[in-house]
Amino acid sequence: MPESRTRTPRARRLKIAPDPSPQVAAPRVLLHPHGLDLRASGEAILPLYAGSMHYWRHHPQAWGAGLDAMRAMGLLLVDTYVPWGVHETEPGKFDFGAKDPRLDVVRFLRMAHERGLRAVVRPGPHINAELTYFGLPEWIVWNRACQARTPRDNPVMLPIVPVAFPVPSYASRVFHAEVERWFERVAQELAPLRHPEGPIVLLQVDNEGALYFRDGAYDQDYHPDAVILFRRFLRAKYRTPRELRAAWSKADVSFTTVTPPVKFEAETADDLVRHMDWMEFHEHLLAEAMQRMARTLAACGLDGIPTMHNFPLAEAVTPLNAGRIELDLIGLDYYHRATPQDHTAILRRTSELVSRCAGLRAPAYGAEVGAGFPPFFSPLQEDDSLYTLMSALAYGLRGYNLYMAVERDRWVGAPIDPQGRPRPFAARYEALSRALTETRFHTLTRRAPVRLVVPRALRRLARATHAFGPMTPAMFHVIGAGFRESCLEDDFGLGGGAPTLTGEAYLRAFERALAARGVPFAYAGGETFDVSTRDARWLICATAGGVKRELWTALSDAANNGTRVTVGPRVPDRDGSLRKLDAPYERGCIELEPLEEMSKADALVARRIEELGLPTYPHAPDDIFVSVHEDERGTAKVAFFMNPTAVEVTARVALPGATTLVDLLPPHHRWSRVTRSAGGFDLTVPARTVRMMAIEG
Repeated sequence: MPESRTRTPRARRLKIAPDPSPQVAAPRVLLHPHGLDLRASGEAILPLYAGSMHYWRHHPQAWGAGLDAMRAMGLLLVDTYVPWGVHETEPGKFDFGAKDPRLDVVRFLRMAHERGLRAVVRPGPHINAELTYFGLPEWIVWNRACQARTPRDNPVMLPIVPVAFPVPSYASRVFHAEVERWFERVAQELAPLRHPEGPIVLLQVDNEGALYFRDGAYDQDYHPDAVILFRRFLRAKYRTPRELRAAWSKADVSFTTVTPPVKFEAETADDLVRHMDWMEFHEHLLAEAMQRMARTLAACGLDGIPTMHNFPLAEAVTPLNAGRIELDLIGLDYYHRATPQDHTAILRRTSELVSRCAGLRAPAYGAEVGAGFPPFFSPLQEDDSLYTLMSALAYGLRGYNLYMAVERDRWVGAPIDPQGRPRPFAARYEALSRALTETRFHTLTRRAPVRLVVPRALRRLARATHAFGPMTPAMFHVIGAGFRESCLEDDFGLGGGAPTLTGEAYLRAFERALAARGVPFAYAGGETFDVSTRDARWLICATAGGVKRELWTALSDAANNGTRVTVGPRVPDRDGSLRKLDAPYERGCIELEPLEEMSKADALVARRIEELGLPTYPHAPDDIFVSVHEDERGTAKVAFFMNPTAVEVTARVALPGATTLVDLLPPHHRWSRVTRSAGGFDLTVPARTVRMMAIEG
């Protein structure tokens, strides 16, 4: 759309009068490891079992039936976006039900409250929701001042159906001013509905903030405001022009004239530093934007409620960094298939989420767990959706939002139809809800004393050295590819091969060895190391390329305090930005394992099982996966047996201390029992199925 067709009203910045002695209101809702803590209002801990319904896509006469069906399915919260581009019908004019009754979000949320449902609200500004322009007003995306820019100063276009559009810049001051105007208006509707007066107990800030899926290292953002922020970022990091010149190996660079790299052109390790700074800046830009939006929402009256953000698929290779985004809760989106490849992705993503959330004493939350799919994506079968949810629960997820619980336009396969009638598949979700409630699953813990630590430097380097241009690293990870399939193979003079490939191979060798011996393990991100490794007994960290000094110090402290720490393939001689150190880090009590042969990982795992008394759940064949959950006393209560293959598997599993397994769900007869025989349990797991069983001992 040509810019001349619309005029954007002058953005009005939110005016907040200063308070010389500000009073901080008591939180209305708190996070708790088991869910949401409502005890301040005389209630209990609320497990995060939610389902999505988009009120504006249904006639109000269908709202009640949809909400009732969700409640009958065992869901406790309704999740809904509040779309800016739908409610602001033209610049400066809003409709919240006065003209179109479908837009009466207040009525919808009150109906939910009357039925005992709490609410998760997501006012954007970006919501996606398969809406044209992802829920933004048309005149915002076509306003040049709001648009993210390419290296050639063109708008950054998102090629998406039904209409490609230019994405906004999260550095643009004009865009943020427009967002503030929207937040101020929508808060007038939502603020009175916060718990306990209303149903709102969780507030999402933005949505899947990976630069609108244009997250290639050099796709964006070269908006003038982004360049200004980049220079400020460098000034804060390097402090003096001399330090900047030394890091970038450029004699003429300064804080006032420095420009970001526009393509990958590094030939040596020293050349990588400026590219690593650009990768880090992307993370900084998104974190600052999210925090700014959260502050604005609170200032508008939506305070006292925990804030959250949802990371999309392949978040590990995007600029989203949970260690930098200062919101109360970071959740994950899940849209996977029941295949061995996707199963491994679920294990890695969920275990890293759980490690972080456990350290923060927050619930591990699946902010969108796909139940159905958009019609322009590859189909997801009903079994795919249920397998994804149950395997994520098996690896420690403690709450989830079914997206979508109620079907609507541009969506296929929700368990409840648009008129609020449950489909046959809804019975399986109802059975799962019942099993989770009966076992008090939200209070259980998957114990994983081994952590595989992924330094942020490795992930930044993978983004910078991505070899396929417009096909972003995230796209490769969504289809199951890793660094080996997507990154440049140059070693940049570091020796030992490409650092991304070497680092990934190192971690995968231990992953395979641990899985083969039935040792429960989890991943941990380097930038959340302190909170993600608090209960670990053995830490394994890939140190290819470089490691920031703070992470190395934390590893050393853990080793000095009795945690076994293994690193490899070498002691780093570069920091997290790949700047050369004066000397390699001091090893101290840290164990160096070069792992010249991958088989050495298995031998080391076997030794550690004996030395550290690691829990093991041996099983054969290795086509299935086993996960065990314990109560607060350490008693095993629930086990999951997962078969992502296309054939039925009969397995033998050893569960120390257990005498009987009791099925909690179909397709096996509910309450059917499997008794321990010599050496373990013999049980059949159908193809692409998860068996959830209570443990009796």
